[in-house]
Amino acid sequence: DRRDWSYSPLFSSVLSYSVFATGVRHVSGIEIYTPSEIEAVNGTDVKLKCTFSSTQPVTLTTAVVSWSFRGINSKVFYYQESGHPPLEGRFKDHVVWSGDVLKKDASITLQKVQPTFNGTYICQVRNRPDVHGISGEITLKVVDKVSMSEIGMLAAAVGGACAVVLVLLAIVVAVRFHRRKKMEKDIELHHPKPGVL
Repeated sequence: DRRDWSYSPLFSSVLSYSVFATGVRHVSGIEIYTPSEIEAVNGTDVKLKCTFSSTQPVTLTTAVVSWSFRGINSKVFYYQESGHPPLEGRFKDHVVWSGDVLKKDASITLQKVQPTFNGTYICQVRNRPDVHGISGEITLKVVDKVSMSEIGMLAAAVGGACAVVLVLLAIVVAVRFHRRKKMEKDIELHHPKPGVL
């Protein structure tokens, strides 16, 4: 009595599990890329950069971008075929679209930032039917002056050290040159040239 195991529920379950376990299953998803943290001087404009990749072709009708602000659950910006800035709230008249979904860019620009803009901004992108993926997050710090980055501080320290070394080297060369001239002058005074009275 031979049974066709290909139609067995148990066989199907085992086969499904083995396919899942070996990682053969393909899952579509949006990949979003943002800087983790940026600084902006109070009263200036700052671009919140958000780019993405999708397993599906990106068109103006399929791509939807949504920016929100963590904490007060405030909508910052919405894009579907065109930009829709907020009509009320703290971000009214302070947000403009800076992206291009056809180039997979979902960036916005905050204009004349204020201390109340401090916080985390969330970038979400959907490109039907590719609607799954992790959101991008940017923490904005509004400061009075832009602080020097670690790389900037290191460059300043190295540049300062090089300048000090060059100054010391110039001093050593000048001193040696002066001593040599003085020695030559002393030799001429103590040993006059023949025929000179």
